[in-house]
Amino acid sequence: MTLNHLIPEVIDIAQASGRLILDIYQNGQFEQHIKSDNTPVTSADLAANQLVVERLSLLTPDIPVLSEEDANISLTERSQWPRYWLIDPLDGTQEFIAGSGDFATIIALIENNKPVMGVVYAPVSGVTYYAAQGQGAHKITADGETCVISTNKHQSPLRALTIAISRRQNVDITKARFDSQYQYDVVELGSASLKACLVAEGGADCYLRLGPTGEWDTAATQCIVEEAGGRIFNTHITPLSYNLRQTLENPNFIVLGDEQLPWTSILTADDRLMTAE
Repeated sequence: MTLNHLIPEVIDIAQASGRLILDIYQNGQFEQHIKSDNTPVTSADLAANQLVVERLSLLTPDIPVLSEEDANISLTERSQWPRYWLIDPLDGTQEFIAGSGDFATIIALIENNKPVMGVVYAPVSGVTYYAAQGQGAHKITADGETCVISTNKHQSPLRALTIAISRRQNVDITKARFDSQYQYDVVELGSASLKACLVAEGGADCYLRLGPTGEWDTAATQCIVEEAGGRIFNTHITPLSYNLRQTLENPNFIVLGDEQLPWTSILTADDRLMTAE
């Protein structure tokens, strides 16, 4: 199946997962556990994971699925996959538990270690973001209207930037990562995917993430952000990689709306800030 044929099917799967999560969220009845990496998982994560994996496996039986909730697959096996689905059935589990509403289902298709399709569905707002390689980035509103989205492009001289950060990230630590000669506005959101999509649609100029994330947190949004005119890099301004290491954990990263800005000077070189506190 071509990307054009897959996109509407994958959007439908992401939205079905989101509706399932939203029903559990609104009902308020869910179980919560701590995984071996000391991060939370809920019965909503597991129910959404089962739905997405089952439906993707029916849609494309020949394409393996790698999920945050079932990621114990060796690089030896994964490296044989020229194409695979990479999913986070509930991105923003802590926000789901806290009741903020900032969570999403995210699905990416990886080909030859590069995301070529991404879908993000936010069930509380009812908004869907999606993109496929070479076809631009799009947003579907809760009313069902579809529009093309693009990142902000700045005129010289640069005066101020809007930074998206996690509600659970220290604002001062984040701001200290940027050169003080510029002014910064801060937008606090929950899930990593929604902050990246905010950059993709021009609502923020960058999203700096200091702290642990998985490749499933960035794959779908990397496709969306790049198709919208932006980029995702690690904090040394080099590209992220997919399925090339034994670990599936990302380095600290930054989502950039306008790649042409002087990011190597905007970002400070203080290596002490390369690790979240």
